[in-house]
Amino acid sequence: MRNTITVMNAKGGVGKSTLVLGIAETLSTYHRKKVLVIDSDAQASISHMLTPSEQLDAIRAQGRTIVEYLIAAVLKEEPARWEDFVVTGTSDVDDARSIDLVPSDTHLTLFEREVSKRDYEVRLRKIVRTWVAEAKSTYDLVLIDSAPGLSVLTECWLREADFYLSPTKPDHISTRGLKFLRQFRQRDPDMGFAEPLGVIVNMKDLHSTDDEQYDRWLRKDAENRCFPISVVRASPLQAAGHFSPRPRSYWAKYPGNTGDQLRQLTADLLSRVAAAQKRA
Repeated sequence: MRNTITVMNAKGGVGKSTLVLGIAETLSTYHRKKVLVIDSDAQASISHMLTPSEQLDAIRAQGRTIVEYLIAAVLKEEPARWEDFVVTGTSDVDDARSIDLVPSDTHLTLFEREVSKRDYEVRLRKIVRTWVAEAKSTYDLVLIDSAPGLSVLTECWLREADFYLSPTKPDHISTRGLKFLRQFRQRDPDMGFAEPLGVIVNMKDLHSTDDEQYDRWLRKDAENRCFPISVVRASPLQAAGHFSPRPRSYWAKYPGNTGDQLRQLTADLLSRVAAAQKRA
C-alpha cells in the first residue's frame, strides 16, 4: 500500500497547513478514511488547528509530541513507539472522527540541530523509514505537514514517503519554491525520493490578473501536474484554522464554494493515489 504523502513547498506562507486540515477533514467526513496527520513543522500550525489549546498544552507538558518521540528513538536510541505519541479523535468537525495527530512544538528545530551536530542523519532516516512503513499499514492515508525550507527531517520525509504534494500561491516567490524542490529531487537519485502527486494552486485571488497569469503559467508546465481545481482565497478557509470550542458541521466550517473546492480537490487526490498504486 502506497499511501504516505509529504506536503511541502520550500517557500512558507502558501497555506500548506490549512490545506492539510481541509483535506484531512474531507477524507474523514466524506470518504470515511482513517487519517494520520504528522506535524513535522516547528511552528505546529496543524497541531493548533486540530486540537484545542488547553489539550495541546497538556500534551506538551506530558512529553507526547513528535519531538520527544524522535529524541528518544534517534538521540537516546531507546525503544520508543510512535503510536504512544498519537492523539486520537482530533478535529472540531463533528463528522470527522477518524483523524489522528502526532503533534509538534517549537523544540523540533533544536532536535534537528542536535541531529546535524552529532551526524545522526542516517539514524534519523532509518527511524523515519520504519515509522512510515508501520503507519501505512494502520491508516488509509498519512499526511505529513512539513516545514518550509529543506531541513534534515523534511528531507527524510521527502525520501521515505510514497508521494509528495506541493501547494503554491500563484506568485513569483512561491513558484520559485517549486523550482527549488524539483531541482533537489534530481540530486542523488540513488537515495530515493517520493513520487510527485502534483501542484495545488492555493490562495488564488479571483480579482488579481497577476494571480490568473501565474495560474496559467503553472498549468502550461506538464511536469507540475497541476490539480484541475485552484483553491480560491476565501475567508472561511482562512478562518478554518481556528479550533472551535463546540463541534460544528463540515458545511458550517467550509460553506459554499470553499467546501465544493475541497471535495473536488480531495477526490482528485484519491484518484491520483489510486492510479499510482495500480502502476506500482
